[in-house]
Amino acid sequence: MSNILSEPGYLCDLNPPQKQAVLSVDGPLLVLAGAGTGKTRVLTTRITHILHEKKARPFEILAVTFTNKAAQEMKERVTKTLGTHIEGMWIGTFHSIGVKILRTHSEKVGLTPHFSILDFDDQIKVIKQICQSLDIDDKRLPPKHVASAISRFKDQGKRPDQAIHPDPQMVHVYKAYQERLQSLNAVDFGDLLLLTLLLFKNYPDVLAHYQRQFKYILVDEYQDTNAAQYVWLQLLAAHHQNICCVGDDDQSIYGWRGAEVGNILRFDQDYPGCGVIRLEQNYRSTHHILGAASGLIENNGRRLTKTLWTERDDGQKILIKGTWDGEDEARFVISQIENRRVPLNQVAILVRASYQTRLFEERLLTTGIPYRVIGGLRFYERQEIKDALAYVKLIYQKSDSLAFERVINLPKRGIGPSTIGVLHNISRERQINIIEATRVFVNEDQGRPGVRKTLSNFLNDVDRWHSQLDTMAHSDVVKTVLDESGYTGLWMSEKTSESASRLENLKELIKAIEDFGHLSGFLDHVSLVLDHFDNKQQDQVTLMTLHGAKGLEFELVFLPGWEEGIFPHPRCLQENGLEGLEEERRLGYVGISRSKKHLVISYALKRYSFYQGWTHVDPSRFLNEIPEDHFIHKPAGTSCF
Repeated sequence: MSNILSEPGYLCDLNPPQKQAVLSVDGPLLVLAGAGTGKTRVLTTRITHILHEKKARPFEILAVTFTNKAAQEMKERVTKTLGTHIEGMWIGTFHSIGVKILRTHSEKVGLTPHFSILDFDDQIKVIKQICQSLDIDDKRLPPKHVASAISRFKDQGKRPDQAIHPDPQMVHVYKAYQERLQSLNAVDFGDLLLLTLLLFKNYPDVLAHYQRQFKYILVDEYQDTNAAQYVWLQLLAAHHQNICCVGDDDQSIYGWRGAEVGNILRFDQDYPGCGVIRLEQNYRSTHHILGAASGLIENNGRRLTKTLWTERDDGQKILIKGTWDGEDEARFVISQIENRRVPLNQVAILVRASYQTRLFEERLLTTGIPYRVIGGLRFYERQEIKDALAYVKLIYQKSDSLAFERVINLPKRGIGPSTIGVLHNISRERQINIIEATRVFVNEDQGRPGVRKTLSNFLNDVDRWHSQLDTMAHSDVVKTVLDESGYTGLWMSEKTSESASRLENLKELIKAIEDFGHLSGFLDHVSLVLDHFDNKQQDQVTLMTLHGAKGLEFELVFLPGWEEGIFPHPRCLQENGLEGLEEERRLGYVGISRSKKHLVISYALKRYSFYQGWTHVDPSRFLNEIPEDHFIHKPAGTSCF
């Protein structure tokens, strides 16, 4: 009894494994924290304990997170528990810690302390300049594709002299890019770790200083670390070996951006004799939801075993619902939201790909249920959709000046601001719209011959596309416009995950157009959709991708589109094989474990394909991996009420 009474208050509400993880501060430790098991609480209480027991001073603790929000929450929790603000703690993201180190030792890596950090747009500008100076065609090596490759090199901890790529020019651009950044006294986000690694390699005394300083290192979301972060942590922990990594291999879902699940899987090999503590008591979900998530993830071969459990009652079994098609699925999901008494801000629809949100958005608008799209724009507000809509408006109404200005140089046709300025002058002087002004510009031989020819060809294309509306299906005309204008090719040439997503959205737009008998009806519908947006509404249904949902929780979760061809995503299987399949399964595990009380998984029997029209689809293989005693299956055509 006396031991219990003398125990610090911050330990009182911890369960035994959590308490063990807090108290085991000396030596390397891996805390396997399953979904909803209180990992953030363990991390912050561990810091509190180290400080309370005076095992280290604040500046001797390094705590690394992946987001500024997580770092701020950690600081606030420690301050609240100790009852006083602690100065000097190194708590932040990998990048913010990297900046702090580089500012102190900038001259050793060829920079001044006031170096600038480039954002993505600045990176693209520099890469474009380099490609131009090297006479490299940006259609063959699109700048965004180059930026993605350079980012991947840096995630792997590879400098230009270490980089290997099937296209030698990619490495050549990388080398020139780094030289250019140094001349600008600038870095990009990848450099914040890469240059720190270079600093540690070339200046062992600097590395030794930080190794001695950081007596205790704590790492959040260790399963999401990339190769550079992995090496960075190993170097800093080499002296004291008091490194505590908290993570969940079953929630490693960011392989596409460089995360390596192998980092957490081989922790015991990297730190022989380390401790491993499993946090398995879930405080979020019901027994059936945990059983479904666990049954699914057990099919992965490469994982560290753990079994989630809860003291909560069994709750409702999850519902697996078959639907006829995508529209039927959207009607079903929204009807469930209407009939279940759950606050809207506790309802989430989690999709595998962003293009899937359109049908749900339109159904929510029809029923008047407010919603928000997290981690992205609403479907009709996305750049590629607004660009495509401008083309649609232009071919439907050839006098639409705003649409004309948006697409005249998209993709690039050599029509710059000066030419647009001339067209505006003609428009004002003759009191005509800018399209008619362009015809005057062409017919009166104004401007350079090359510009006149480009504008003439574009006007002829618009006239031809407009006339096709009388003889072809309007959706086929829009397909033709996007292809012949070069807009589809613009995104195809980038060959990035972002451009692939944009192409999927364009395909979904064509499907949306097909649902209307005429372009006028479709354009009116879009106008009403955009006008409906109310950013001030607080109680809203959440729409987001599965990747964006990690770390969140909701009372009622819908997981639509669990079919082959959508989930698992075919591109992941094609590019990464078994590893891709296992990451997709982990993504399913994350989706299921977002739910606290009610979970609905749905699939359709047929989907619309951009190339094949309506096709039969098979339910996702993942549905067969969910244990039968945790779900109720309602095939298409059966009622759920």
